[in-house]
Amino acid sequence: MIDRDPQLWTLTSLAAAIRKKEMSPVEATDACLARIAELDSTVNAFITVTANEARAAARAAEAEIRKGKYRGPLHGIPVAVKDLFLTKGVRTTCGSKILAQFVPDRNADLVERLSAAGAILVGKLNMHEFAFGTTSINPHYGAVRNPWDVSRMTGGSSGGAAAAIAASFAMLTLGTDTGGSIRIPAALCGVCGLKPTYGRLSRRGVYPLAWSLDHPGPMAKTVSDIATAMSVLADRHPQDRAPAARDDLAGVRLGIPDTYYTGGMETEVSRRVAGAVAALRALGADVRSISIPSLDEASAAAAIVLFAESAASLEKWHRTRGDELGADVRARLDAAATVTAAQYLKALRVRTRVRAIFKQVFESVDAIVTPQLPITAPLLGDSHATVDGRREAIPDLLTRFTRINNLVGIPALTVRCGFSASGLPVAIQVAGRPFEEARVLAIGAALEKVSAAAPAGIAAGSRFVGPTA
Repeated sequence: MIDRDPQLWTLTSLAAAIRKKEMSPVEATDACLARIAELDSTVNAFITVTANEARAAARAAEAEIRKGKYRGPLHGIPVAVKDLFLTKGVRTTCGSKILAQFVPDRNADLVERLSAAGAILVGKLNMHEFAFGTTSINPHYGAVRNPWDVSRMTGGSSGGAAAAIAASFAMLTLGTDTGGSIRIPAALCGVCGLKPTYGRLSRRGVYPLAWSLDHPGPMAKTVSDIATAMSVLADRHPQDRAPAARDDLAGVRLGIPDTYYTGGMETEVSRRVAGAVAALRALGADVRSISIPSLDEASAAAAIVLFAESAASLEKWHRTRGDELGADVRARLDAAATVTAAQYLKALRVRTRVRAIFKQVFESVDAIVTPQLPITAPLLGDSHATVDGRREAIPDLLTRFTRINNLVGIPALTVRCGFSASGLPVAIQVAGRPFEEARVLAIGAALEKVSAAAPAGIAAGSRFVGPTA
């Protein structure tokens, strides 16, 4: 029998219990809503909680399952989505004061898929305004706080989506990732997050920031949970294969880019990442050092593409209601408006060249493994951090290992690989060839089994228990 405490559930374990009728959708939904009511005033993961609608949907799901009409592994599962996914009849604010009363008349494609699968939407998640930032410190709806230590940030822009998983408010959330906005908060909150291949999941009905960089994707407690979500959210692709059910990585070639490690990392992060790499070797993987040229140029190009496209997508609000934007987003849009067509076109040429470089790299390795972040979760008031004696802006540190994967559009997975001495999560990133999510997930699942145990000493109170699976 499954435990009644949502902290001990994963999507996978709860789905099995619902299928076996050991847990009802109503009981699961009520438990998650009770946890939200108890703790979200502190965590602030939600902008809108849809409690009444969720309970009605749970009762309908329970009735269907009792009649033998089980829809699949998301039937009766409490889920939540970042507040830039359109939801019919439920406001979609994009984390902005400007859209505080916007109520769509249709669902985003992915929300529609969740509904068709029988998932129970418990609410819309807090985020960095218009997804244009890395902290999820929102001037209109309040900062999202990290469930492992509520004095620290979740990262962004999908901060609420990661915090909701870490605090066991839902078993699956959807976020978006334009320069790291799924993977950054997933890493800081100690959960799994997947940025799929560009175009793998529908962006229809997702408010755009930068259309050639935006990637919607799932967050959950385990890699298995992510795989389950992708089986529902994504159309089948010729390269799809189920994640290998194996405990070793014999024959898998993993590349460690030498240039990724030159910028420095916190000592605690470096130790945990080194331990994860050692674990991959112990699992039989062929771990080799590789070189990826032009990474600095690629990172700069990614920033130019982001700014140019965000200036276009948010131009109306910047021009007509700029005084209602948060100061940080307004400043970014002011800067974005100065990007020239020539700079944008040159950045697109860099993208073409870097994609060719990555294609060549993937001829010699099956996946690329890097740290996910060089630091653990910063304090909410921090703007800079010192790493290896160098003081750097936190947004630059958080996007160091993320934005290039958006530029080239390859799948990238965040997997927790341990904790700092103070109990803050550390994560590793596994990136693969386009449309090889299954391989990336298989590598992540093998690593997760040997490296992601919860630390001792983290207890409910000022620190909430994060994922325990």
